Amino acid sequence: MAKLGIIAGLGGLPVSIAQAAEADGRPFHVFRLAGFEEPRLEAFPCETVGIGQIGKLVKRLKAEACEDVVLAGIVKRPDFKDIRLDMRGARLLPRVVKAARNGDDALLRVIISELEQEGFHVIAAEDAAGALKSGSGHLNGPAPDEGAIADLKKAAGIASEMGRLDIGQGCVVCDGLVLAVEAQEGTDRMLERVAALEPEIRGTSSRRRGVLVKRPKPIQERRIDLPTIGAGTIEKAAACGLAGIGVEAGGALLLDKARIEALCDELGVFLYGFPPDWS
Repeated sequence: MAKLGIIAGLGGLPVSIAQAAEADGRPFHVFRLAGFEEPRLEAFPCETVGIGQIGKLVKRLKAEACEDVVLAGIVKRPDFKDIRLDMRGARLLPRVVKAARNGDDALLRVIISELEQEGFHVIAAEDAAGALKSGSGHLNGPAPDEGAIADLKKAAGIASEMGRLDIGQGCVVCDGLVLAVEAQEGTDRMLERVAALEPEIRGTSSRRRGVLVKRPKPIQERRIDLPTIGAGTIEKAAACGLAGIGVEAGGALLLDKARIEALCDELGVFLYGFPPDWS
């Protein structure tokens, strides 16, 4: 079994991948990116590498005999003026800055290309931990009614168009009304804005209405940055009074599915995997 190099940012996804590799008996090594060190990864074989130290990263991946590489976790776009660069990072910087103007996906594709040129096999998170991939249809919690399905379809279309423009991956719709769209602030901040809206235009814990939808961008490099749903997403959606969450079937990662199922049942929030052709 090929050794896995996990290039990790913040959040539960790199932790879940490391746990899956450990459970499978697969050799792996974690490279936490400086400034985005997830504390829970300290329980695994790991080290920290600067985000601008591309040469060092390649050297250490080879030293650890990693053949497969996965990029996972939250990494905010850096201020390029403040990055500490090694020689290879300095040579790569003009390409990175140019790609950054075209969005985060273009930026990450440059990094993937650089790793592939060195002979590494860059894989998707679901290939490193297949159990994380989202299924289709009604997944957890109470079944969505006709109104919720209509909201899911509208939100899926909006998210698709947002993704085409490289804006974000998610939005919230309630009774056909768009309450919020996700940009650089991320899903949690978007849901905080929804929770601050008047109860008259959103759901409540006693009368749940509206949905959160997350889906990949049509232009997205699917080996990186797929939408991720965890326990925190379920809790924040419930705090907004939403009826449920929709994800594109096969186009999202679900962290700790047992915990998600328990929370959906406890809070009365559904999780639904909609078809990729909803747009």
